[in-house]
Formats: sequence, C-alpha cells, structure tokens
Amino acid sequence: MTENQKKILEMVADKKITVDEAYRLMSLIQPSPDAAGGASGERKPLTKYIRVIVDTEHHWENGYDKGPQHVNIRVPVALIRAGVKLASLIPPEAYNEVDEKMKNRSIPFDLRNMKPENVEELIQSLNDLEVDINGAQEKVRVYTE
Repeated sequence: MTENQKKILEMVADKKITVDEAYRLMSLIQPSPDAAGGASGERKPLTKYIRVIVDTEHHWENGYDKGPQHVNIRVPVALIRAGVKLASLIPPEAYNEVDEKMKNRSIPFDLRNMKPENVEELIQSLNDLEVDINGAQEKVRVYTE
C-alpha cells in the first residue's frame, strides 16, 4: 500500500471524505487492473488516439463542386481520460447544477455515473464501431489506435 492510499483511508476513517470520494481519489492515483491488462498478466496495448476520418467525393459550396474533401481528426485518449478524472473531483453539491446545465442544452447526462473504468470500456468498444452514411458519396471511419 502506498503512502497516498494510506492518507486516503485515514481521511475516510476521520470522516473527512466519503467512501465514494475515496474511491475516486484511489482511481486517480492507481490505474485499474483492466487498463493494465487484467489479472491474467497479458498486457493490452493502451489506446492512444481516437481517429475519425471522413472522405467525400464531392463538396458543394455556394452551388459549386469543390471536389473531394478529406477530414482527419485524431483525439488523444489521454485528454479524455484526464477529463474524466478531473470531473470525478467535482464536489457532490455541484453535480445537480452541472447536470441541469447539460439538460438545458439538450444533453441528457448524469455526472455521477461517469467513472474512469467506464471510459476504458467505451474506448475499447470503439474498436467495433461502424458508421454507415446513406449515399455513396461519404465514407466515415471511427477507430482507435
């Protein structure tokens, strides 16, 4: 057990933080076993990027065909992981306000349900994602690397 883990447990014992807050803090200082390859010892390569590629045969602008277009977006997964970890530090009394603001923008979202281990599951499921566009003029690929 590390010194940081002991401090977190002491804060729970002294009732300075809740068990849920301690869990979130523990997840910040130690990666989950699933992310490191699980108990079997085999290490999965850690996903570094989410890639979105869009290719079109034609791009119309002001009634003129501007020819083929290519969009290549590469988002570092570390940015997403860090965002989730930072969100877990939001004080519980602020959850309702954040959730309400999201709902006002038509984004149904419950901040309490966002956990670091859920992000890893989402990232792994992107490997199986397929996007189909009606019409043969656009090709979209979403994958992790």
